[in-house]
Amino acid sequence: MLRGDERFMGEALEEARLAAEEGEVPVGCVVVRGGVVIARAHNQTKRLRDPTAHAEMIAITQAADACGYERLEDCTLYVTAEPCVMCAGAIILARIRRVVFGCAEPKFGGAGSVYSILQDGRLNHNLEVTGGVRAEEAAALLKHFFKRRRQRS
Repeated sequence: MLRGDERFMGEALEEARLAAEEGEVPVGCVVVRGGVVIARAHNQTKRLRDPTAHAEMIAITQAADACGYERLEDCTLYVTAEPCVMCAGAIILARIRRVVFGCAEPKFGGAGSVYSILQDGRLNHNLEVTGGVRAEEAAALLKHFFKRRRQRS
């Protein structure tokens, strides 16, 4: 873990809380370049009626716009839950240098839990992955959200 990881994960957790308030699965993401947050997002699949509107996908789009270029080689992406397969693919395509995630995603994880897309040496981009940063907080948000959802149905 590098200096600043816990602080930037805290900003991603704030985004995850916003998602929960909106009835979305509480996953938040920030993209950092040169020590500055250049993009922030949370899941918006219900609001946008778009199954691809994951926090990572929205934040990557914002970051590319902020940089004026689709390659984010000097950026770090912080996300509260391990990226899914779709988001892992987008991270590779964006050439993000480093990914830091909170809790593991045992059903859809693309960074080691189910698949290891971000660490697959056969792909043309290699990046650093750090998991488990503020994992308990991230997992608690998800557990609470799904517990409430089950109670309502």
